[in-house]
Amino acid sequence: MLGIKFSVIKCKLETGRTHQIRVHMAHIGHPLLGDDLYGGNTSLISRQALHSYRICFIHPITKQNVSFEASIPNDINFYEK
Repeated sequence: MLGIKFSVIKCKLETGRTHQIRVHMAHIGHPLLGDDLYGGNTSLISRQALHSYRICFIHPITKQNVSFEASIPNDINFYEK
């Protein structure tokens, strides 16, 4: 398709920060697309191809469950429609 091999992964994180995700993915031989610090290919995107589709947490004041969802940005949406 684009001449570059990459995979789209879905993972559920219990905890984690962007740096931890980047380090662990690079360590197992799968750096994030666009992550020049950890060896990711930058020819398709000039930022880390990392996106949180959904985040859920308990609000610290109201104690209610809160959930937010966001569409995949166009620059990392490689699925053909």
